[in-house]
Amino acid sequence: MADGGAAADVRPGAGLKTRLIAGAGGGLLSSLLDSCRVEQKGTENFERFHREGRPVVFVLWHGRLLPCTYWNRHQELVTLVSQHRDGEYIARIVEKWGYTAVRGSSSRRAAGALRELVRYVRAGRSLAVTPDGPRGPRAVMKPGALLAAQLSGAPVIPSAGGASRGWWFGSWDRFLVPKPFSRVRLAYGEPVWIPRDADEAALAEIARDVEARLNALVALVDDEEAWRRA
Repeated sequence: MADGGAAADVRPGAGLKTRLIAGAGGGLLSSLLDSCRVEQKGTENFERFHREGRPVVFVLWHGRLLPCTYWNRHQELVTLVSQHRDGEYIARIVEKWGYTAVRGSSSRRAAGALRELVRYVRAGRSLAVTPDGPRGPRAVMKPGALLAAQLSGAPVIPSAGGASRGWWFGSWDRFLVPKPFSRVRLAYGEPVWIPRDADEAALAEIARDVEARLNALVALVDDEEAWRRA
């Protein structure tokens, strides 16, 4: 695993201001999230692949990125981060948390980023992708994560994060930041396999299925009573 801090310090075009903001922001987020208590369900859906040394493709909605990313840090995961200016801050923070950041999105460097992600999975690295990012529409699957899974043969694992108390930011994705000392809930769905011969129509049907699974997990982590019953 590459050293996230070292990678952040040598990225071309990033100035001192960017490094300071990302460093301070990452430190504050780590302190805040360390105060929370985490509960997880469905970890067996990916742990068996980890035990066997087989990679997976985690998918999660962009608005739930923070809790899912923080509590899966230092797991040698690879993630896709936008080349937009705000993406530089995100890339630096997640690299400090042990992720490898591939830069690109559905609108910029899409083909090159997809090839890079597939190479990582074929080399045994798992991915964490927000298929509705970086600009939405919210909770609508874009094809990149499914294509990476199809081309690499890795299963897709739907994932969601919630919190008993949190701040919801008014951006397009309703970005969740758990409040200090809240209870964070993480849920993982059953693996979804993408047939190698799936055509565009089949991929669209699979995308609708994965969307439904993700939304069901979000409903679960947001409903304390349902979470207790699960």
